[in-house]
Amino acid sequence: MVLPVETTSRTELQRRAQALSLRFEGADASVVLKAALTELFVGRIGLVSSFGTEAAILLHMVSRIDPYVPVVFLDTWKHFAETLAYRDQLIERLGLCNVQIVTPRPAQLEADDPDGDLHARNADLCCHVRKTLPMLSALRPLDCWITGRKRHQARTRADMQLFEGEERRLKLNPLIDWSAGDIAAYFRENDLPEHPLKSAGYLSVGCLPCTRAVKPGEDARAGRWAGTDKTECGIHIVDGKIARAVG
Repeated sequence: MVLPVETTSRTELQRRAQALSLRFEGADASVVLKAALTELFVGRIGLVSSFGTEAAILLHMVSRIDPYVPVVFLDTWKHFAETLAYRDQLIERLGLCNVQIVTPRPAQLEADDPDGDLHARNADLCCHVRKTLPMLSALRPLDCWITGRKRHQARTRADMQLFEGEERRLKLNPLIDWSAGDIAAYFRENDLPEHPLKSAGYLSVGCLPCTRAVKPGEDARAGRWAGTDKTECGIHIVDGKIARAVG
């Protein structure tokens, strides 16, 4: 009896996502964000940020609309020290007033990763324990969450939409059509600091053990889980399934 209700709910969520995507088609990211924060999901929306190489854009936009909007940061306890320092720099620089640092449950790590080497043995399970489970808990109070995903980043993201239905909530990708040039221009125009690892070739920064610098000609996320077919950490759910590499 439960499954049909959940299926109906998911269908309605998908319809709403399609309607919102159509409504804001071609709108500037800042316009979409302002509508989402002040009209559509007041008090029930948050930004999930990795504080990675492009994260400053959405953090800057959100801070100018409402610096008290929840900003969720997943601290996996495997981050580069440079990422944590960059996080603290942006929080102070942008005046972010509601950054929520989410961590894995110690009991879960003790059960699944007691030696801290799970990433080398089972990267999917490591992401599940350190990212997906904490994220599901952090998103529980929200009706919509904002991500910085872009279509150009990888082939697995080429078909995503501005608004997406995901289980019990919507997901907003306001920078969906931004190019590398758009990103660089925004950083320059707003005098935003770069992630300290970007100049070393890290165009997408995740956990330290599973991230390397990008080689010439590779896409921006090629340095994530290099040498495997894994391209997503698992916090994104599509059609009821955790996003995973295909092929």
